[in-house]
Amino acid sequence: MCGIVGYIGEKQAAPILLQGLRRLEYRGYDSAGIAILDQGCIHRARSVGRIDNLIDAIGGKQFPGTMGIAHTRWATHGGVTEENAHPHSSCDGSLMLMHNGIIENYRDIKEKLGGEHVFRSETDSEVLAHLIEHHYQLLTGKEGDARLRLSVEAALSHVRGTYGLLVIHKDHPNCIIAARLGSPIAIGINLGEYFIASDPTPMLAHTKNVVFLDDGEIAAVTRSSLDTFTLKDEHIVKCVEQIDWNDEQAEKQGYPHFMLKEIFDQPTVFEDAIRGRYNLAEGTANLGGLNMTPTEMQRVSRIVLIACGTASYAAMVGKYAFERLAGIPTEVDVGSEFRYRDPIIDDRTLVFAISQSGETADTLAALREAKRKGAFVRGIVNVIGSTIARETDGGTYMHAGPELAVASTKAYTNMLAILLLYALQFGRQRRVSLATGQRLLGALREIPRKMQALFEQAPAIEALAKKYASYEHFLYLGRGINVPVALEGSHKLKEISYIHSEAYAAGEMKHGVNALLCPEFPVLAIMTKNQLYDKMRSNVEEVRARKSKVILLVNEGDEQAKELADDVLMVPPTMELLEPLLNTIPLQLFAYYIAVALDRDVDRPRNLAKSVTVE
Repeated sequence: MCGIVGYIGEKQAAPILLQGLRRLEYRGYDSAGIAILDQGCIHRARSVGRIDNLIDAIGGKQFPGTMGIAHTRWATHGGVTEENAHPHSSCDGSLMLMHNGIIENYRDIKEKLGGEHVFRSETDSEVLAHLIEHHYQLLTGKEGDARLRLSVEAALSHVRGTYGLLVIHKDHPNCIIAARLGSPIAIGINLGEYFIASDPTPMLAHTKNVVFLDDGEIAAVTRSSLDTFTLKDEHIVKCVEQIDWNDEQAEKQGYPHFMLKEIFDQPTVFEDAIRGRYNLAEGTANLGGLNMTPTEMQRVSRIVLIACGTASYAAMVGKYAFERLAGIPTEVDVGSEFRYRDPIIDDRTLVFAISQSGETADTLAALREAKRKGAFVRGIVNVIGSTIARETDGGTYMHAGPELAVASTKAYTNMLAILLLYALQFGRQRRVSLATGQRLLGALREIPRKMQALFEQAPAIEALAKKYASYEHFLYLGRGINVPVALEGSHKLKEISYIHSEAYAAGEMKHGVNALLCPEFPVLAIMTKNQLYDKMRSNVEEVRARKSKVILLVNEGDEQAKELADDVLMVPPTMELLEPLLNTIPLQLFAYYIAVALDRDVDRPRNLAKSVTVE
């Protein structure tokens, strides 16, 4: 949520900052702002709504300058107004600040500052600008840019909450201060210039060399240097990391929406996810990031998969795989609930934190709780250098490339790939035979080709979506390993089309769901040929008996299934454990085309953000 961009160098800052904001639109926002420092003056513009509105607000005004900061805001404290948009200023306008996160004790700070400061917004963020101003006035004995940095350090020592912070001051024309606690900050390094952002996406066109701030760190960035400190004023040396995405990957490449591009990316990025991570001759996977000896792997008696949203549905598939292949009891925990119920964790528990961004606040808090309780903690993330990647003791990058649509598609299927490989790695050590391992890997290698074949149905799925776009309710049904597929399909439909949609294990229909069935409540049922095929067929018969329209997702060649359905989606057959990799794609396309038919903002649905970095 929210996006921060900063630039200092020799180029004009405004175009770089505005382009950076556009690259962060996927995070979700409701207002935007920019501040440029030039010749001792700070030029500021803010607006409600899209970045285009901010450009209109700038209008014909001159915003020259080679140093500045910009922000997209997602309202938490205070309504969606220009006054509440960032950047916020000190009383005299000398200092400008942008903040991601939540200041929990902002009321106390505001009260202590008293009547000496004039507050112009309803936000928690503005108190930081005044608090830093207060300490800046106290540090009159300090000279140079250190005065600004130390003022920020002093202010943050009074703060309870989370922040990703950028600060500029008119008397420090060669310095941007950045700080981080719980909300990510990345600093891109290029010759004679630096880029600062909430994640590396805005800087991909300029550099791949990035430093990531850790919690409790503050950076002073000038045109010629980057110095990092702790909040106790201890100088620290940071490692520069290489980002393996490129700018072209972050563009739409001719697709009307990022979401459609990312759906069609799946065969390629799936191959990236599994490449070099399996041994067909041995019938096993080899994910070196696990960082566990064979003895430590044998000690694992329980696995906990922690995730939120779409990642949690991937985790549900992972549960089936770990229990079936490795025989290890596995639980799926929602990140936002995990630490509030005093979870039973010990040193024989392996915890996987799963997050596309690697910054999901609830998942991050949960993994920290698991570490405190002594578990093995590993991460499955997409963003190199993300907080979860740095705070776990190992793990695996999913190599999905930049995913800019809010609704996750390719990251989801790559999460499934990594979880399946981990399950096989544990399974081969415990009870899976060589032949079974080889058969599963052989089927896994066929998945990209079968994914590609599914895209030939896109025109037919688009026509089907237009047929059903006028319905106000939907029900998705699955059994066994396809229950999480139904949940994810329903999730996609509701988040981008705003249609009310529910998903259930089909065996639960008699326990309440049947009351919803009627001609106005269509049902999409997943009935591919696995061990629960006949059970699922009986459930579909129940739906038909209650006059709901039925869309069936079935395997190619299943002619009998067509007799039960009003409409059919076809997928190639595969091993049961791998079915979610294929069955999910038609549901992604179905949701996408319905949203397009309803003229929704597909890539940036209302009220949602790509990366949820506050609790």
